[in-house]
Amino acid sequence: MVRPVKLKGLRAFAFYGGLGGLVGACLYAVVVYPYLHIDEYKEIQKITRAGIDQEKIQPGGMKVWSDPFDRKK
Repeated sequence: MVRPVKLKGLRAFAFYGGLGGLVGACLYAVVVYPYLHIDEYKEIQKITRAGIDQEKIQPGGMKVWSDPFDRKK
């Protein structure tokens, strides 16, 4: 039977610090960066959705989705 190794001191700090840094880097890439660069992502959506008629691809005659946070000016 193999006993698990107990990390102590600097090795424990390096392991858990590296793990926390990895999780932080992944969260930054997935959550924070897109939140801070909204205009860049909107431009990408305009390019990729150009030429698509939403009325044709909307299933079941459902209403085309609209942004619930879009404020009337």
